[in-house]
Amino acid sequence: MSTVADYVARVEGTCGAESDVIVVFRYEKKDEVIANIMKKAKLKNTIAGIIFELSYQDLSFRLYTSGKAIFRGIKNKPELMNFLAELLL
Repeated sequence: MSTVADYVARVEGTCGAESDVIVVFRYEKKDEVIANIMKKAKLKNTIAGIIFELSYQDLSFRLYTSGKAIFRGIKNKPELMNFLAELLL
């Protein structure tokens, strides 16, 4: 069975009420990650076909076709990992 660590290469930024968290997905899994997220999240806007503004469970975030996502309003790392688990698994 897959885990979040199978998809995530690294997490950048600090968690906090007002800070953004950047998640970089593994290059070899990025197409699978994008497909899974696009199936579950609601698309709000697309910018030039390479940036997707999405929302899932009242949390908005941006997903880039390069395999990176920026999440806003994540308070701590366990919350981020739980959110990613719901999106990816």
